[in-house]
This record gives sequence, C-alpha cells and structure tokens, in this order.
Amino acid sequence: MYDLAIIWDWLGFAVRWLHVITAIAWIGSSFYFIALDLGLRKVPHLPPGASGEEWQVHGGGFYHIQKYLVAPETMPDHLTWFKWESYATWLSGAALLMIVYWAGGELFLLDPTKADISLFVGIVISALSLTIGWLIYDRLCKSKLGETPTLLMLLLFGMLVVMSWGYNQIFTGRAALLHLGAFTATIMTANVFFIIMPNQRIVVDDLKNGRTPDPKYGKIAKLRSTHNNYLTLPVVFLMLSNHYPLAFATANAWIIPCLVFLMGVTIRHFFNSMHARKGTPYWTWAVTALLFIAIAWLSTAPMMDSYEEAEARPLTATEQKFAAATGFEDAYYAVIGNCSMCHAREPSWDGLHHPPKGVVLETESDVARHAKLIFLQAGASHAMPPPNAIQMDDAARREIVQWYRAATRG
Repeated sequence: MYDLAIIWDWLGFAVRWLHVITAIAWIGSSFYFIALDLGLRKVPHLPPGASGEEWQVHGGGFYHIQKYLVAPETMPDHLTWFKWESYATWLSGAALLMIVYWAGGELFLLDPTKADISLFVGIVISALSLTIGWLIYDRLCKSKLGETPTLLMLLLFGMLVVMSWGYNQIFTGRAALLHLGAFTATIMTANVFFIIMPNQRIVVDDLKNGRTPDPKYGKIAKLRSTHNNYLTLPVVFLMLSNHYPLAFATANAWIIPCLVFLMGVTIRHFFNSMHARKGTPYWTWAVTALLFIAIAWLSTAPMMDSYEEAEARPLTATEQKFAAATGFEDAYYAVIGNCSMCHAREPSWDGLHHPPKGVVLETESDVARHAKLIFLQAGASHAMPPPNAIQMDDAARREIVQWYRAATRG
C-alpha cells in the first residue's frame, strides 16, 4: 500500500472528487441565478430601485426574491457573496491538472508521434497557454467590441477553435481536450475574480459611503456572467472527455470540441429563452441533435500509429527505463497474453472496434509507456482484464507488480 503510484492515484481521486463537488456548486449557483434573473417579474409597488421580483417554493418553504438594478438605497446588514465556488473549482482543477498531466506527463501529456519536446517544455506550454485566453478575451471585452456581445462571442469562439487545433499539435488527445477545458475555465474564473467581484465591491463601497453607484459596473459584470453561462456546458463535456477515446483519440479530435461549444450555445439559448418567458425555441433541439450526430460521425476516423510505426519509433527516456527493468520480458508476455486481444490497434475481441480508453498494448514501447496504468489496473487491483472476459492468474499479476517496482525502485 506504500507504493507511490497507489498513494498518488488516491491523491488524484481525492482531488478529482473535490473538483467535481466544487464544480457542481459553481455551476448550480450560476444556472440558478441566470434563470432567476431572466424570470424576474415587473410588478406594481416594487421598492425604489428594484427591477423585478420572484416568488419561489422549495423544501417546504416560500422564498420572496427582489432584484435591484444597481443597488438598494442602504446596505443590508448581511450580504452573501458567491465567489468561492468558482475559485475552489479552478484551484482544484489546476491541482488535478498537475497531478495527472504534469506528474504523469510522459504518458498523459506528451505524444511523441506529434511533437518531440521534453516534459519540461510541455509543462511550460501547458501552464503559459492557460493565461493567453484570458489576456486576449479581457482586452477584447474592454474594447469597443464589448458593446457588440454577439461579435465578441464569435471572436471568442474563433480563439477556442485555434487553441483546440494548437493543443492537438502538441499534446495527447485527452490532454488537448482537457487543456481546452482548463483554458476556458480559466477565462470563466478570471471573469469572477478580476471583473465581477471587483465591480460588486465598488458598488458596495459606494453604498457604504453614501454615493450613488454607477450602473456601468453591474452591466459589465452581467456581460461576463452571461459569457460564463454559455461556456459552462462545453467545459463539463471537456472535463468528461478523457473517459471517452472516441472524443479525444480520433483524427478529428480537435474539431469535436468546437462543435460542442456550439451545442452549448444552442442548449443554453433554449433554457435562457424559456426562463425569460420569450418562448420555447424548439428548433434548438434539432440543431443540437444535428451537431451531436456530426460529432459522432467525425469520431469514426481513428487516429493512432500503426504497429510497424510503433515498432520503429525510438523509445522515450521513460519507456527505456521500464523496458530495461528486471522482469520486463515476463510482464510483457503477461500483458500480451491477457490484454492485447482488446487493447490492440485492431481488437480481436468480438464487438470491439476500438481499444478501450484508447489504450494500445501490443509493442514493447506500448507496454513500457503504459507501465503505471498496467500496474494499477492489473497488478495493484484486479480491475483488468474484466472477469467475464478472461481470468488473469495471480502469477501474471505478480510479474507485473515485480516489474513495475523494479523499474520505480531501481
């Protein structure tokens, strides 16, 4: 139980759990307030400065909510701020990125068939690229384009398309999609940290000091909040994409998230229109379905090197370490005998058209590259192979464990 790989995997699980919990809290509050804002009713006898109200029922009680277009006349004694959900989601996501894609960069971040770069260079590109989007987007929002929200969203979409293509020229498919999600989430959290919260603090400070708040601050914050609303669903897709190789391990993997961003727009447009009582544009359902069908069609173009190319490719430094470790030959044949009928470039297992999770285990470089995953899935646990597929004997599992430990402790 003291193997670093096991401890590290549990650490990754814990941080992923935290990330999902905080994301639920952030997305939930974001969706709630957008729906609330769009559903406010203008009724007679509203307090001075109030723009609308809403009565809601939940959990056995009634809630009476009023929104002030700029701010109430006096500061209330208690004010609830919504910010930590966003910050905690980004921080836990950044930690998970480091645990999985930086510490495990040789396997999950770098693709030697795309770019011959060192792990250090890959990590630098990973870290610096996340800030580029915010800097460009923020500059655009503060320009005259901020007065034309539709054009601004089109430019943001164009930037996401460029980044999707760029990430796929360097990183593995799963890392490319995950980084695109992190790239977008960084813009969203930066909107909260650098724009929405500071603007709200200005309004609060004006109220405390008896000044009339300038409505421009609320208008700016509303624009950024609306952008976050439309970006949320694609980011959730990108968070989940690493579990589905048809999304990240095909020749058109960089196009798929671009269409997902369009799906995010059509889905949110339907609900935003419905909550604003502007009708129910069911045509968005048809557009969303067509986009999803296009994504499924694009995913049918597989992307992986051939067996001959894998055999001819020089091993990376990490692959050499595991291939040279004591017990590699025994472990290799244990994997070939128990795993390769499914984890092959052309699986021989009936009904499988692609290797599960996009993991291929045929050549020595394949096995050496996936050493940690093999150890966790078939050595430290009995997750693989599935018990209804093949029964892997204990001796083969011991060979895998002994080989991995020899490589990591040697």
